[in-house]
Amino acid sequence: MDNEYSVFLGLDVGKGEHHAVGLDPAGERLHDAPLPNSEPRLRAMFGKLAGHGPVLVVVDQPATIGALPVAVARACGHDVAYLPGLAMRRIADLYPGSAKTDARDAFVIADAARTLPHALRRVDVGDEALAELDVLVGYDDDLAAEATRISNRIRGLLTGIHPALERVLGPRVAHAAVLEILIRCGGPTGIGSAGRRKLTSIATKHAPRMGTKLVDNILAALDEQSVVVPGTAAADTVLPRLAESLKTVLAQRKTVATEVEEILDAHPLARVLTSMPGIGVRTAARILLEIGDASAFKTSGHLAAYAGIAPVTNHSGSSIRGEHPARSGNRKLKRAFFLAAFASLSDPTSRAYYDRKRAEGKKHNAALICLARRRCDVLFAMLRNNTLYQAPEPKPELRQAA
Repeated sequence: MDNEYSVFLGLDVGKGEHHAVGLDPAGERLHDAPLPNSEPRLRAMFGKLAGHGPVLVVVDQPATIGALPVAVARACGHDVAYLPGLAMRRIADLYPGSAKTDARDAFVIADAARTLPHALRRVDVGDEALAELDVLVGYDDDLAAEATRISNRIRGLLTGIHPALERVLGPRVAHAAVLEILIRCGGPTGIGSAGRRKLTSIATKHAPRMGTKLVDNILAALDEQSVVVPGTAAADTVLPRLAESLKTVLAQRKTVATEVEEILDAHPLARVLTSMPGIGVRTAARILLEIGDASAFKTSGHLAAYAGIAPVTNHSGSSIRGEHPARSGNRKLKRAFFLAAFASLSDPTSRAYYDRKRAEGKKHNAALICLARRRCDVLFAMLRNNTLYQAPEPKPELRQAA
C-alpha cells in the first residue's frame, strides 16, 4: 500500500451498523459518524469523501459482516485494504485511553492506514470464484468440526460401555464399513447378536480387503467382556443415530470437496499449488484464500512469519539466547501448512528432511514445523514465478580418488 491518497477511511464493521472515520494525509478528520450497513448509505458516504480525492477504504473484517462495504467500495472504484485484528489491537495500545468503542477503533484503523501502510494487507481480488470458494471452504470447516464432534461422541460412548470394542472400532469410526455396522447393528449387544455371517456380509461389502479381519477383531473384542455395563441398552439405540449422522456429514464433505475442486480448477494458481506434494484440494483452497498469489509478502520469511511457522528468536544481552515456536500468526494458514507438511511425508525429499530433523533430536511436531517452514520457501518461489513444483535433482556422488 502507498500513501498517495487524499482520504484514509477506517471502517469498524458491525452487523447492522459500522462506524466510519475519514482522515486526510495530515490526520485531520473529514468524517466521523455511524454508518448503516446498506448500499445506498455506503455509496453516499464514499461519494462525499471522493470529493477530496482518491480514497483508501480500510476494514477490520473483509468477509461476512464486512463483505458489503468492501463490495460497494470496489464498485465505486476505491482501493480496499485490510488491517488484521491482532495488528489493530497492538497499534491501539499506542494511542491514549483504554476505552473500547467503535469510534475509537475506526479512528485507529484510519490512522494506521495513514501512518503505518506496511501493517495493511491486501484484500484479494473480489471475483465471484474466490467469494464462492470462501463460502464453500468455510462450510467445509464447519462440517469437519461436526464430524469430529460426532466421532468423539461415538468413541466416548463405546469407551464407557465396552472399551475393547472401542479399541477396534474407534480408530476406524469414519470408515464406511464401521459406520454401516453401527447403523445396522447398533452397540455391543446388537453387534454380538448379529453373528459373524451378517457382520462379514456388511464389512466385506464396504471394505473388501479388510472386512474379514475387521469382523475377527470385533468378535475377539466382544469376547473380552462378559459383563454388561449400565447404559448399554440405551447406547444400542443412540449409536445407530450417531453413525447415521456422521455418515451424512461425511457425504456432505465429499460433495463440497467436489464443488471446491471445480472452482479451484478454474483458478490460474490451482495447478501451481496442487503440484506440490502434500497439497490437496482443501489445503490449496485455504492457502489461496489466505494469501492469494503471495505478492503481498516481500520474502518467504515474511510469509512464514505471517503463517506463524517462523521461529521466534529471544536474544537479550548474554543471558537470554534461544528460539521458540511462534504462538501467533494466521491460524488457518498455519494449520494448512502443517497438514500439508504431514501429508508430504510420503515424498522422498520431504521425508529425508523430516528424518534429518528427527535425528537432530526434534520431536515429531517440531520436525513438521521445520519441514513446513522449508516448504514455505519453495511455495513462495512457485507462486512468485508461477511455476509448478520440481523435485530437487539428487546430488551426484563424488568419485573416489583412484
